[in-house]
Formats: sequence, structure tokens, C-alpha cells
Amino acid sequence: MRGEMAGAIEVSVYKDALLLLGTAAVVAPFARRLHITPIFTFMFAGALLGPNGLGRLIPAVPQLSLITLSETEGIRPLAELGIVFLLFLIALELSLERLTTMWRLVFGLGGLQMAITMVAIAGIASLFDNTPAAAVVLGSCLALSSTAVVVELLAKQKRLASTTGRLSFAVLLFQDLAVVPILFVVGILSAGSEMSLASGLGLALLQGAFAIGLIVVAGRLVLRPLFGMVAKDGSSEFFIAATLLVAVGTGVATAAFGLSMALGAFVAGLLLAETEYRRAIEAVIEPFKSLLLGLFFFSVGLEIDIREVVKSPLLLLGSVVGLIAIKAGIFIPLARAFGSPWQTAIRSGLLLGTGGEFAFVVLALAAASGVIPVQTGDFMLMVAALSMAILPLLDWFGRRITRNAAAAALPPEASIAPAPQEGVRALVVGYGRVGQLMCDMLARHDIPHLVVDSDPNEVARMRRKGKEVFFGDATSREFLERCNIGEIRLLVITVHTNAAIETIVGVAKSIRPDLHIVARARDAAHARRLYALGVTEAVPETIEASLQLSEAALLGLGVPLGYILPTIHERRDEFRRELAGDGHTPSTYAGRRGAQA
Repeated sequence: MRGEMAGAIEVSVYKDALLLLGTAAVVAPFARRLHITPIFTFMFAGALLGPNGLGRLIPAVPQLSLITLSETEGIRPLAELGIVFLLFLIALELSLERLTTMWRLVFGLGGLQMAITMVAIAGIASLFDNTPAAAVVLGSCLALSSTAVVVELLAKQKRLASTTGRLSFAVLLFQDLAVVPILFVVGILSAGSEMSLASGLGLALLQGAFAIGLIVVAGRLVLRPLFGMVAKDGSSEFFIAATLLVAVGTGVATAAFGLSMALGAFVAGLLLAETEYRRAIEAVIEPFKSLLLGLFFFSVGLEIDIREVVKSPLLLLGSVVGLIAIKAGIFIPLARAFGSPWQTAIRSGLLLGTGGEFAFVVLALAAASGVIPVQTGDFMLMVAALSMAILPLLDWFGRRITRNAAAAALPPEASIAPAPQEGVRALVVGYGRVGQLMCDMLARHDIPHLVVDSDPNEVARMRRKGKEVFFGDATSREFLERCNIGEIRLLVITVHTNAAIETIVGVAKSIRPDLHIVARARDAAHARRLYALGVTEAVPETIEASLQLSEAALLGLGVPLGYILPTIHERRDEFRRELAGDGHTPSTYAGRRGAQA
């Protein structure tokens, strides 16, 4: 029976998944070592291994079926999840307050860019014997840029908080909102539709407002209690399940109303950004986002027909260059009119000059409904895909030609207060009595710092008092990376559990071997273990208590403070050298420690 079951397994069912995992686990890391962006790697792999690449040679070489994808439809729903998680993470980095300060860029600049670009591309499309309906669809979908590629590229370079990142994201956000009415327009223009354009747009706006309002109301009532309950249970598996439920569930809810899944996930992320669970959620979702985004870029590559590239390279290249030139040429003066410096306007214009992922959805729907010819749809899909593939090159070119540009005054929206992890110099893990005193001293010296704690009840209590403390597990590498450990100068560990302290030190040193770490220690033996792990300063509670008692006793005996302090500091240095292994332990140390304890 067992042999029959094993023989019944269809290897081809798992072939596509193995190809995708192989690209993510082998090809992408190898390409990264060669300084090739993963975005291009996944796209190239999709183009090569897809039905439009090596798949076309299967009739002549049947063995190629083992390393090619024959079916692409099943990949697209999973690929869309990559965009969902990307928008969810972006929203976690924002907040409703920060978003409202960007309204002028989102709806002003974003709206103008979208409208003018749509009209311009539609006008050009009408010159090539396209019907008015086809011209409108082409103008609408090609006016969209790639949120997935642009944001991923900026995030990898830590430029999302830069003026270029904020300006680009504001426009991309409006474009994501515009997908909903665009899809309604395509439906209205399809053969046999009896609904007027005004009625369709009105219905789209009504459905969108209702869906978003429902998510906001339900989210404010449910999300904090849900994550509070899961956090108290202490199970990382349940926390992951809750995070995936919210990200995907809100996306499905908005999709039921005809909106994009990514928009629903974005709204849910904005709501969670206001809670104490934000950083823990970021750490949980990051691995899923990276893998699924790779799948999305792979699916973009599947749309690239290498044969068509070879057959009509000049026409295709001219169309790609023309699209980028039109979109960048419209955006750059608009950005200048909204107060952005030339440097930012040019860099953002080139980033937003390519096609976008939603163009695939719109063009496929329009071709299936007969609004545009299938051949036109396929060609424009190629244009959008290739323009997205060269986006890293466009970004490099934009930074290259503007690197010597003179600095200019920033617009108000570009001067938004940075997210908490930006500019932070110290990370404090643990917000008990020791952690609170530590943070008070940092604040008195105006040192920007970030505070995390693993006790959800304590975090909730402190946030009710107005303290910006975040919930999360600092023993997690992903969580520490989300806390910007790659940029901070100091890590302070004040938690009281020996094992937890040692684990945090180990993880932190594996990320930043040069990081300055100050850690609380229970006693001398624990301090020795921490020094062996690589901490810069281990502060044993028993020794510090003894030194403070000694200081108080000497003062009580009338010894001048000016004589006491140098002695105390000298003794502290001796203990430090002894515990760190830089000196010899005096024979009287153990007895003295026992007497003082």
C-alpha cells in the first residue's frame, strides 16, 4: 500500500514549486554575491524558465520540460500576495498621522501626475489606430508605476525615508487607489456593458469608501485585543498566524468589494502601526514578504517573451524608452511645482517612469473582454515588464546624473518627522525599573533611542502613560533587524533573565560584531559569561550594589566625596578587568563578594 501511494505521486505537480524555491535559495543569493539585484535575477529566471523562454524549445528538446514552467495561471494568485505583504509592511512604517501630512503630495501631485499621464498616453495611443476605448485603457494602465519594484528597491537601499522615497511613495499610493476606478472603467467599456461611466465611477468610489471604512472601524475594535491575547499566550506560532490572518484577511475583504487586496492590507498595516505590536509584526512578516515578492518578480519575468524581444527589438526598445520619457517628462516639472528640488524630482521621475504590476491585471482584463486586441495587449505587457526589469538601471542613472546637484530647500511634506527607527542611536531592551531609569538618562542627554519589551501587559500599561514602548522578542534576529540594529551605536540590555540576555547578545553580535553592548548581569559569574560572548560592558547587580553601599558608608564616616569617587571608580575598573579576563583575580575577591552580598 505504501509503495502504491509513493508511486501515485505526480512529480510534475511539485516541479514548479521546486523551480521557484531553487531560484530563491540558489540563484538569487549567487547573483547577490555578484552585485546583481534580486529583482532582475527573479525576472530573468522567469523569462528564461517560462513558457516564453526555454518552454518554447520543449517540442524539439522534451527534456527541457523538467526545468521549465508550463502553466503560469496558478502562480499569479501567490505572486499577488507578495504585493499584499509589501504594502502591509509599508503601512507599518507609516502612521495615520504621518499619512495625513502627505495628503498634498498624495492627492495633489499624485492626482495630477495620473490624470496628465493618462491623457498624454491615450492621445498617443489613438494615433496608432486604436479605438477611443482602447486608448483610454492603455493610457490608464500605463500611467501606473510599479509599487512593488520601486519600494523594494528603495527599502533595500534604506532610502524609503529619503525625500526621493517619500515623494515616490506618495504618488504610488495614489496610483494604487486609482486602480479601483480604472478596473471599473474597463468593465464599463467592455462589450455589452450598459452602465454609464459616471454611474460606474460613483459606484466604485462608494464601494471603496464603504470597504475602507468597515476595515478601519473593525480594526480599531479588534486588532489590539487580538494581538494582546496572542502575545500573552507567548506562542510565536500563534503570533505568526494572527499576523498572516490580518494581512491576508483584510486583503480578501477588500477584494470582495472589487478593490485590490494590497489596499486592504495597507489600511490594516496603518492601524497596526499605532499599536505596541508593530515591530514584532514587522519581524514576523519580513521573511514571507521577501519570498513572495521574489515570486511576484518571477511572474513578471514570465510575461517577457524573449522571442518577441529578438524579433522586433527596435520597436520594443523605442516603446520602453518612449514610455519612460513621457512619464518622467510629465512628473519632473510637476514635482518641481510642488516644491521638490531638481535632484529629488529627477530621481523620483525615473523611478516612476516605468510600467507597473497592475498594468498586467488591467491589460489582461481588457484583452479578455475585447476592449483592446490581444496582440496589442501582449505587446504592451512586454513593454511594461521590460521597463520594470531595467528600473534598477534607471535608479542608478538618476543618482549618477544628480549626485552633484546643489542642495535645495525641502518641501514641508519631505520634512516629516522620521519614523522611530530613523536616526536612533540606542536600542534599550527591557522597560522595567532599570530600563526606565536608563531611558530617562538617555532622554536627559537628548539621545534618540528606541525601547522594546517582551511583556505585552507592561507595554500596554506604559503606552497608556504616553511612553513609546514597542512589544517584541529581542531574541529574534528578524526583530532586531527591524529595530535598525545595523545603524544604532549602542545596545542596552536590561532584562532580568540570564538566558534571554545571553541569547540577545549572541544574536546582536552575529548581526553587528562591532556593536557597543551594555548588558545587565546578575552576578560576577554571569558577567564573565557575557564578556566571553563579546559584550562591551557587563554590569553585575551585586557588585554595583556593593560599590554604592561602600560609597554611602564612607560618606557616613566623614570621608570627603572627592576622595571616595576616585576610589570607587578605580575599584569598578578592577572588577571589570577581572571579569573580562584582563587581570588576575585577587585571592580576597570571593570572600569580599560574599561578605558584601
